[in-house]
Order: sequence, then structure tokens, then C-alpha cells
Amino acid sequence: MADMQFDLVSPERSLASHAATSVSIPGADGDLTVMAGHTPTITTLRPGLVRVEADGKSADYVVTGGFVEINGDSVTVLAERALARGDMTQERLDEMYTEAENMYKTAKENWQNEPGPVDDAAKLLGDMVAMGSEIGLSTKQPNL
Repeated sequence: MADMQFDLVSPERSLASHAATSVSIPGADGDLTVMAGHTPTITTLRPGLVRVEADGKSADYVVTGGFVEINGDSVTVLAERALARGDMTQERLDEMYTEAENMYKTAKENWQNEPGPVDDAAKLLGDMVAMGSEIGLSTKQPNL
């Protein structure tokens, strides 16, 4: 199976840069799996797991959002926040969830008659809960 270049970068650091056979991405419009030769695409991320397959092994990374650029023979993930799945703790998930909850409360206060930003913030909270479930951690359930 052909390889492609995979890069994962967050504002703090570069987390990964190596060859991969496939990359599964939590896209904002739905999950997708990228393999060598994929059509060039740019999409946004939702909170979730990026799974990278290489040499018969897989590595998981938790991301909270950002962008993905797919360019046929390379995949570049530019994450708002990212860390290796093994580094994810309940405390970190709670921190991320609290930030999302605060964004939701602020949106509700500032956009009372405009549902778009409030809906986006509510979706982010839901995505955080789903991500926690996917990685085996539990968040507080949102009180919308």
C-alpha cells in the first residue's frame, strides 16, 4: 500500500511528521479516511480523534478543532489543540469541556436573537461529550 506524508501541528508544537498509509479525520461535515492519491481537499475539524495508520500500527491524537489540508500524497492537520491519546487525562478533558461550556454561555448572552453562534457553541459542547465517550472518558453532561 502506498504511503503519504502525515503532519500534525498545533500552535504549541509539531506533534507528528512521518509516513502514513491512512489517516482518519473527524471532519466538521463528517468523518473521512484519507489514503494516498486522495482528491485535494481542505476541510475543518470537529473535536475528536485523528487516527494514523502506518506500518501496521496506529496512533491516535485528540484534536479540538482546526483545519486539514489533503494534497494527494500528504495530509496536514493544523489543530487548535492537539495531544497524543495517551497524554489525554480526565483533567484535560474537563478543562476543554469547561472552555466549550464558557463559549456557549457567552454566545447565549451575546447573541440572544441570533441562533447561529449559539447553535455552533452548543454543537461544540456536544462534540466534546462525544469525544470524551470515544476515548473512554466522561464529561459533565451539558445543561443547555
